[in-house]
Amino acid sequence: MKVKVGVVQESPVFFDKDKTLDKLETLVKKYAQQGCRLLVFPESFIPGYPRGFDFGAVIGSRTDQGRQLYTDFAKNSVDLQSNDSIRLERLAKEQNVYLVLGVTEKQDMNGSLYCSMLYISPTKGLLGVHRKIKPTGTERLVWAEAAGESLTTFKTKIGKLGGLICWENYMPLARMSMYQKGVEIYIAPTADSREEWTATMKHIALEGRCFVLGCNQYYTKSMYPEKYQSLVENEPENLCRGGSIIVSPLGKVIAGPLFDKSGILIAELDLDEVQGSKLDFDVIGHYARNDIFSLTVKDQPEIKRE
Repeated sequence: MKVKVGVVQESPVFFDKDKTLDKLETLVKKYAQQGCRLLVFPESFIPGYPRGFDFGAVIGSRTDQGRQLYTDFAKNSVDLQSNDSIRLERLAKEQNVYLVLGVTEKQDMNGSLYCSMLYISPTKGLLGVHRKIKPTGTERLVWAEAAGESLTTFKTKIGKLGGLICWENYMPLARMSMYQKGVEIYIAPTADSREEWTATMKHIALEGRCFVLGCNQYYTKSMYPEKYQSLVENEPENLCRGGSIIVSPLGKVIAGPLFDKSGILIAELDLDEVQGSKLDFDVIGHYARNDIFSLTVKDQPEIKRE
């Protein structure tokens, strides 16, 4: 089976959920018309990745300004029990496209925020959510940790989908939790724009014998609204260079990496390549050595079927 995919390297309308949803709709309609069946968007695309912000926190104290900034972040985050979910599901259905979307998520009865990846089907709506199990560094100030129930994978009409967010991809056992479910299209939204990230994406493709879709945003300091400019005055203008990439199951770069501009990477994936790549290496098959090694992931759900 062949499937045309698009990795969208764009910027949000920062900390403005409604305007970012408007922009998302425009982009999805544009690329769905070009024949993409799957579109991937970066980490915390809604309402933006708060690069350079300290939220007024140092060890031992927090400021009122930092708490207000966190409140603004939360107000513009995605609530899956609201019309946000309805709007995204309708968009996927109308454009007949699968969406994998990085968002900051809030929950009605929980004041914490999560760095989440939404999987949305054009026929079944919201299939499920992966929530980052380990935010990196100071991200832990604003994003809570999820657990094993968040390590989700989905068997869909366009292949088996799964993946991790940003530096979760450096956690070997987290990656193995995806491989154990037979992931074919491994999706990695990120905020890491280093050239070294390219090597990580190629390694995962080779290790998991899967297609890897790495998706980042392109973002400059001048894109921040005026009210936030003072928070990043010491940051470089080119805040996030991008680096989105698509890699084959044999570690070959199909498209990208895309640096220093907005855009999209489009490729047609032949899922037969996943099977063929396992002739000489299969991390959960003949290379697994189950007589020596085993991995149990607490509370990880079975692969969900569309």
